[in-house]
Amino acid sequence: MKQVSDRSLYGCRILFSLMLFSKLKSFVGLSAIAILIAIPTPSQAASCSRASHYGVGDGYHGRTTASGERFNTYAMTTAHRSLPFGTKLLVTSGGRSVVVRVNDRGPFVGGRDLDLSYAAFSALASPGRGHINVCYSRV
Repeated sequence: MKQVSDRSLYGCRILFSLMLFSKLKSFVGLSAIAILIAIPTPSQAASCSRASHYGVGDGYHGRTTASGERFNTYAMTTAHRSLPFGTKLLVTSGGRSVVVRVNDRGPFVGGRDLDLSYAAFSALASPGRGHINVCYSRV
């Protein structure tokens, strides 16, 4: 899913402010307000991709993550290639959702954006699946 840029949101917010100050009540003004309300902010924009899990049977449980903390496969955490450590994400798949915290780097497999802890993955789907389609956004 394509994310909305800060520049386009800035333009919409200026338009919204001008409309409020000039007290436009025309249909065009109402349409612009409706469009502005429908545009998500960057923190709400969702990205969709594949996600995998790690931590059970692969030797990562208890090892040090890229953030410096010990990896706990039973905690609600995830690895992401570029998001800042500590970023909280709402991850959704198949009608189920979970909030996770970025504490590691990865996955290093093409086509995947998240490497969820075993606990986080289990809350979304059966771990036997290996990888699933997810959508995620910052909380």
